[in-house]
Amino acid sequence: MVSSLSSARALGAFIPRFSIGFSFQRSKSFALYSTVLISGNLSSSSSYSASSSVQSYERPSFRPARKIWTFSPLSMGRRSCKIAGRKGAQDAKKAKLYAKIGKEVVSAVKKGGPNPVSNTALASVLEKAKELDVPKEIVERNIKRASEKGQEAYIEKFYEAYGFGGVGIIVEVLTDNTNRSVAAIREVVKDCGGKMADRGSIMFKFRRARVVNLKVMDADRDQLLAIALDAGADDVIEPQVYEDDTEEDMSERYYKVVSSAENYGAILSKLHEEGITFEPDNGMELLPISPIEVDDEAVDLNKELMSKLLELDDVDAVYTDQK
Repeated sequence: MVSSLSSARALGAFIPRFSIGFSFQRSKSFALYSTVLISGNLSSSSSYSASSSVQSYERPSFRPARKIWTFSPLSMGRRSCKIAGRKGAQDAKKAKLYAKIGKEVVSAVKKGGPNPVSNTALASVLEKAKELDVPKEIVERNIKRASEKGQEAYIEKFYEAYGFGGVGIIVEVLTDNTNRSVAAIREVVKDCGGKMADRGSIMFKFRRARVVNLKVMDADRDQLLAIALDAGADDVIEPQVYEDDTEEDMSERYYKVVSSAENYGAILSKLHEEGITFEPDNGMELLPISPIEVDDEAVDLNKELMSKLLELDDVDAVYTDQK
């Protein structure tokens, strides 16, 4: 009996000391994700499984009750994973752009030399790099790389495939080894359940255009329409939006400002002037003429297939006629 009382007193003395400076509360903002967020006077927050065993210990005091929550920690919460995933996707997209510009620089130098005054193809690539804010060191590194012994010129290729639900997919490649590129693409398409298509069987469903992409969350629709039309845009394509779209869904929706090559620079300049953020894309895209709608399962399978294709080093872009 004496031993039990001593243990209880020891526990009572330990809990207040441990909890000083920490006030833990359950966050309501993560209820929809079936997680519990434990937050306090800390520099960062962590999320924990709602199924974890949580116990509260309280010690009566004249001061406000102090609490300790015991839990089983996980590595990251769902929200943190989504944010990290979006940032990773943006970084990968930027890396693809830089790699493509670099390959175009190498090809231009191979054809006409490193002087943009006498090499109009190189001058055109350098102008594009400037429009898309490609770092100067990347351009300079690839100009030097083009003169290295054994460096082949890059060739632009388009490969066509069928996805799920009758969706057509076009893979854009800039490569110095076509055999390597087509073998890697075929392997990915086969592993993901798709099928390679004959040349020209899908390409006719697309049109090539200069495009500026802007996140829906970063632009006001009416303001964007006014700016785009005033700067000479041919069209502004609005994304398909659903009633049950979450904030995360909306962050992945884009307006597409379509223009001629002549007006493309003027549109970018106007957007810069107005402080509107746009994506650093390559400026040229294949747009579907008649997008098709498929079920949710096909959407997920096609997304996985296209993601795997974009992971290939030789692949610069992947296009689909899926809505």
